[in-house]
Amino acid sequence: MSDDGDDYCANDAAGPPPAGGPPYADCVLCQEPTEYPESYKGITLCPRCEWQEAQRTACSG
Repeated sequence: MSDDGDDYCANDAAGPPPAGGPPYADCVLCQEPTEYPESYKGITLCPRCEWQEAQRTACSG
């Protein structure tokens, strides 16, 4: 395996910017408040669902 810094499991996707304060967007899975502003367009997850999703998609290698 090459050591060129490319990691097969690396996730370079930038997440939504943290909100400075309320109102917060609701989690798309459990409807709990997230750490992201309501104005963010895209999928927003609360910290618990974010962690669970990371566990499901983590590399097992």
